[in-house]
Amino acid sequence: MKGLVIKSTGSWYRVKLEDDRIIPCRIRGKFRTSGMEITNPVAVGDHVEVVPVENEPSGLITRIYERKNYIIRKSPNLSHKAQILAANIDQAILIITLKQPVTTTVFVDRFLASAEAYRIPVHLIFNKTDLYKKDEKKELENWLSLYRSLDYHCFTSSAPRKEGLDELEELLQNRFTLIAGHSGVGKSTLLNIIDPDLKLKTGEISNYHQSGKHTTTFPEMFAMKNGGYVIDTPGIKGFGMVDMDKEEIFHFFREIFRFSDRCRYHNCLHMDEPGCAVKEAVTKSKIAYSRYVSYINMMEENEGEKYRS
Repeated sequence: MKGLVIKSTGSWYRVKLEDDRIIPCRIRGKFRTSGMEITNPVAVGDHVEVVPVENEPSGLITRIYERKNYIIRKSPNLSHKAQILAANIDQAILIITLKQPVTTTVFVDRFLASAEAYRIPVHLIFNKTDLYKKDEKKELENWLSLYRSLDYHCFTSSAPRKEGLDELEELLQNRFTLIAGHSGVGKSTLLNIIDPDLKLKTGEISNYHQSGKHTTTFPEMFAMKNGGYVIDTPGIKGFGMVDMDKEEIFHFFREIFRFSDRCRYHNCLHMDEPGCAVKEAVTKSKIAYSRYVSYINMMEENEGEKYRS
C-alpha cells in the first residue's frame, strides 16, 4: 500500500496511507542514499510503499519512491553525516528575524544555495517587525533591497500586528511547503494564527543567549485548512553544506553565476584567480559584499566542520 511520510522520529515514522489511516512504521532493510551518509534515509514528504505487520497496528516501509527534490544539510550532531529536512516539496519559506534571535546573512545564503541546487523556490519572510527600532528598520530595508534585487520574493510579518498573514496564507494554499528558520523566529506562532486547529507548540526566547528554545523536536507535516501541507522543522542553528562540489557552488548564487561568464578563465573559482569578473563586480558593488562573503565561507568550509558565521 502506498503512503506519505508525515513525521520522522529517527527509528519510527508516521505514514498516512491512501485510505487516510495514519500508522507508525519502521524501515525494512537498507535504502541506497547516493553514496552519502544520511541520518534519516526516509524523510518527511517521501512517498513510500508500506506492508502491514500481521496482528499489529503498524507497518514496514519497503520502498521509497523516486523524489522530485529534497533539501538537505549536515547533521547538527554527526558532522560527517547529512540530514534530509524534507522531500517532494513545492516551495520553502525561510523565516528571518533581525533580533530575538538574530539571523545572519551567511545562514540565509546557505539555505538559498541549497534550495537553488534542487530548484526549490524560496520565499523570505522577515518576522517580528513590531520589535524593530530605527537601526533594525534601516537594516531590514537593506536586506529587502538585496534579496528582491536577486528575484527572491520577500515580505514582512508580525504576529501582534497581524502583518503579512494574508500573504503567507495565500502562499500556503494547495502546496507542500517547508517552513524553516532558527528556533524562536516565530514559525509556529504564525502558523497557529493562520490555522488555530494546528495547535503547534511555541517557545520563549532565552534572555541570556537571545536565541530560541527548541519546541519542534522532529520534522512533521501538517494538513492546513486551506488544502495545503506544511512541514514544520526543528529550529536550524547551522546549515553546513553537503552534496555540493566546490566547482559548482557559484552556480547557486544567482548574481555570481551571471558575472562568471565574463571571467578570464572558464574554470575560475572567483577566489584568487586573475581576471575574475566576480571579484571586480564585488569591488564595484554590483555584487553585495555580504553575498560574496557567504560564497567564500562555503568554499573554505573544511569537510566535517560546522561553519562559523
